[in-house]
Order: sequence, then structure tokens, then C-alpha cells
Amino acid sequence: MDAFIFIFQIAILIMSVVIHELSHGYAAELLGDPTPRLQGRLTLNPLKHLDLFGSFIVPIITSMAGLTFGWAKPVQWNPYNVKNKRWGELIISLAGPLSNLIIAIVFGTIVRYFQDSLPGSFIQISAYIILINIVLAVFNLIPLPPLDGSKVLFSILPPSAIRVRETLERYSIFFFLILVFFLWRFVEPIVPYLFRIITGIAISPSL
Repeated sequence: MDAFIFIFQIAILIMSVVIHELSHGYAAELLGDPTPRLQGRLTLNPLKHLDLFGSFIVPIITSMAGLTFGWAKPVQWNPYNVKNKRWGELIISLAGPLSNLIIAIVFGTIVRYFQDSLPGSFIQISAYIILINIVLAVFNLIPLPPLDGSKVLFSILPPSAIRVRETLERYSIFFFLILVFFLWRFVEPIVPYLFRIITGIAISPSL
């Protein structure tokens, strides 16, 4: 991979995960919880969000495999401060993946309708932005701890599922490793499918 493209993909990933976590924080703030603001997380400053392992080491490793992926430090929030106790967790958990999907749709719309009048370099940059944000949205919506999708799932299930949730979250790192090394190959085909829907451009199913 060209060094410039590699660095650019890492930069796109970093800003995308920052926006992801910032969206969680703003959702919590809007629902009445000041915790993210008090912890200095309501900012686009990457230094407030980045995680050495998830924001640098993992992206470098995954980029070598052809798929740039990573994460930032999770935004902390206090459920006791949230006004909407019933749907607060659902809203806050969805905010991150939805922010990535919105970014992908915005740039995808530009590519779809203006690609003939835009420089090729801009189209290429936009394609990376779209692809990385689709990957982040899809990955984070998988309903396994510690991903956002698990929080969305359990916020919908009845309270009686709390014991199942506690058990799964206790072994979250185990599930995460299984997901990364084994299950992602079954979820991965969703990414080019969404890319084509958003942009109107087909890409290889093998990322």
C-alpha cells in the first residue's frame, strides 16, 4: 500500500472514531447527563479521544490486511442522570454508528450525483471516507459485547434479560476476539452492499 494512502486512511479513521464517540457524548448531554462534558469528551480534539491500541496499533495491523479499522476510548455516561430511562441507552448507543452512517451517506450522495464534475482525487478520498465509516457503523452494530449493537439489543429486550447481559459482558473480550478473527468474514459482505446502495458504485465483495 502506498505510504500516502496508508497515512490518509489512518487519518480518516481517527476523525471518524472521534466523531463516533463525540456523538455518544452529545446524545448523553442532550438526555441530561453531563458526564461526557465534564470529562472533556465533547470536543473534536483527537487527543481527548484516542486510544493507543485501538486508534493506532489495530489500524496499522488491519490496514496491512486491506481493511482499516479501529476505535477510540469509549465515552462514559451515567444512566442515573439520563432523563429518558427507558430509551436513553438505546439513543446514546445508536448515536455513534448513526454518525458514521450519516458521514457515509453525505459523501456517498456527493459521489453519486457529482462524480462527473469532481476531481478524481476527491472521489478517491470520498470513497475511503465512505468505506471506513460503513465498516465502523456495521461493526459497531453487531449485537455482541462490548459493541454498541449489544447495548441497543439489551435496551430493547425486557429487564429479565439482565442476567444474560451480565454474563455476556463478563466475557466481552472473548466475544470480541471471536468476532474479529472469525465472525467478521460473515458480516463483511454487508459493507460493499451498502457502499453500492449509497454511492451507486460497485466494489469488490472482498475488501
